[in-house]
Amino acid sequence: MINEVYQLTSPRYIQGTFEEIVLDRDHVLIHPLHMSICKADQRYYQGNRPKAVLEQKLPMALIHECVATVEYDPTGTFRTGDRVIPIPNTPVETDPIVAENYLRSSKFRSSGFDGFMQDYVSMDPERLVAIDSGVNQDVAAFTELISVCMHVLDRLDGMAHARRQNIGIWGDGNLGFITAVLMKSLMPDTAVTILGRNYDKLSWFSFTDDRIQIDELPDDRMFDHCIECVGGPGAQNAINQMIDHINPEGTIALTGVSENNVPINTRMVLEKGLRLFGSSRSGRPDFVKTVDFLEHDPNAHYLQNLIGAVCDIHSIPDIHSAFNKDLSLRLGKTVLHWNL
Repeated sequence: MINEVYQLTSPRYIQGTFEEIVLDRDHVLIHPLHMSICKADQRYYQGNRPKAVLEQKLPMALIHECVATVEYDPTGTFRTGDRVIPIPNTPVETDPIVAENYLRSSKFRSSGFDGFMQDYVSMDPERLVAIDSGVNQDVAAFTELISVCMHVLDRLDGMAHARRQNIGIWGDGNLGFITAVLMKSLMPDTAVTILGRNYDKLSWFSFTDDRIQIDELPDDRMFDHCIECVGGPGAQNAINQMIDHINPEGTIALTGVSENNVPINTRMVLEKGLRLFGSSRSGRPDFVKTVDFLEHDPNAHYLQNLIGAVCDIHSIPDIHSAFNKDLSLRLGKTVLHWNL
């Protein structure tokens, strides 16, 4: 069958192209329903990646956060009309030690090969997770981002020591918000403090135990463990502030993406015996846990606050309008209702 794919061919230029999808007995045909714009998508769209990277990866269809409907499933895994979350990470091998999202051979949609801005997508059923249609579908659109935060907390749980009386989360954006929501459910006995730069954004975190503006953090305020959700040019100050305010032998999770190297106070890392680990993307187990959270956890309703803008997409100009609107959001996600 003929499928139309909407590819970014150069910064801020999207073109519809046609490709053939071969229907076979091993893959499920899905139709994207709602999508969400990620900061990584914006960097490609705006051309804010090194020229060599853009030349290597474009043309490419954007978007890796999506909820879709099943159109055809010869494998018998799903029924026609079922809602599913497609997993953008696509491993081509397995490893007994390295998770699928850290294998260098894995492919990732909208970062090297086409994302979900297509009429239809053919996927392995193992790359799809069913989700109840009763879940808010605009929230379901950014399940992938929630699964990234789920992955961070799962790794933290496995690496951090057992003293977890209080944990600090640096970053008052979407990543920090989701991580805080999940932590209140997954670690109910831990006091969660959010630290950020903006008073207005910190007001969104009313469900946390404490909110602190980073310039007003008392010198004697300490945390057992810390999570960095800042990235970019602010990561340096955030990480070094964590190093100053973490108790000895604590663990720091690094999640924010920075294009440039970040200098940190390694002397104090050594003196305190700290553990720093990185966390990126997510795999199928994280998606399964996330869907279960969205379907059953009472704290999941907080995530509706992150629906920042909803855009109906009927044409390529609508796509451009959505990306431009997304730039103006101080907090929240731009959700696309895909009607192309």
